[in-house]
Amino acid sequence: MSKLCVKCFGLSLDGYGAGPNQDHANPLGVGGAAMFQWFFPTRTFQAMHGGSGGTTDINDEFARRGFENVGAWSLGRNMFGPIRGAWPDDRWKGWWGEEPPYHTPVFVLTHHARAPLAMAGGTTFYFVTDGIESALQRAREAAAGKDVRVGGGVATVRQYLSMGLIDEMHLAVAPVLMGRGENLFAGLDLPALGYESTENIAGPGVTHVTVKRK
Repeated sequence: MSKLCVKCFGLSLDGYGAGPNQDHANPLGVGGAAMFQWFFPTRTFQAMHGGSGGTTDINDEFARRGFENVGAWSLGRNMFGPIRGAWPDDRWKGWWGEEPPYHTPVFVLTHHARAPLAMAGGTTFYFVTDGIESALQRAREAAAGKDVRVGGGVATVRQYLSMGLIDEMHLAVAPVLMGRGENLFAGLDLPALGYESTENIAGPGVTHVTVKRK
């Protein structure tokens, strides 16, 4: 059965999923890259960017699993790019170059319409202006029975969580304190929403935590 999943979501010890002041120079917010130091050395990450080699430990296993059985993605607009407000033109095509790492349909939440954007490697970005439930419905149809992965950012994951729509989350908790930024769980009562922690595995420089809906 198709699931709505969050995978490889970097989190600080104090619950932040992004640092403050996100912009073109700091797509993860100031200091946010510290939450992904477990991910960058993995073989999975290296292959995503056309490289070879990389670590093959438990961190790479979780990174690899994050892409298994994924038939479509849902992203908040900040995960597609740093542009705010109306699209000035269609020149911005994402953070990832001509071949993004998704290789599936990707549904981007936005308040501003834009034509679909087909990229190399099978990724097509669709820009959804009528909310997360519409994006999820379209993503499930496109996934054709496979899982839908929510790629972030924090606000988007929070919206899906607050509605109890996420079936499973893999959180990669890094031993860093952010202090400021976007907090994933502030104001959310996860047990009341029906979630429980089901797995806790230590890896080099990170703890992998799985949270599932009961």
